[in-house]
Amino acid sequence: MKAAKGSKVKVHYTGRLNSGEQFDSSAGREPLEFEVGAGMMIKGFDDAVVGMVVGDKKTITIAPQDGYGEANSDMIVEFPRDRFPEDMMPEVGMQLNMSNGAGQNFPVTIVEVKEETVTLDANHFLAGKDLIFDIEMVEVSGGSPLIIMP
Repeated sequence: MKAAKGSKVKVHYTGRLNSGEQFDSSAGREPLEFEVGAGMMIKGFDDAVVGMVVGDKKTITIAPQDGYGEANSDMIVEFPRDRFPEDMMPEVGMQLNMSNGAGQNFPVTIVEVKEETVTLDANHFLAGKDLIFDIEMVEVSGGSPLIIMP
């Protein structure tokens, strides 16, 4: 059975950047399970599994527009250093969770530390990057029928 929109699939994968740096993998874990075309995955990954059958392996490159989008400069803000807890020493690369006025939490990464301010980046850490995935199809099963009889 070939994977198609609506199929439930299980895949093993390894994701890396052009530099060769690995950012995620299912190695040593259960395979990733999702419904093709249901919006559970980034578009490029979803599209890549269509037509695959159990045992197929492929390597794909996903451009930012089909991955996590381009980095948005509006998502990078300077935050007054005195707004951080007194016992916290902000460092470049440190990941934090912030809360907006509506009580929603979102992750940020410290990208610069100055005497008076700390620059925070709320972009997804893979935004603006080409993503390379090695994918192996482990299981394909039928999805929900498109037409349901009354």
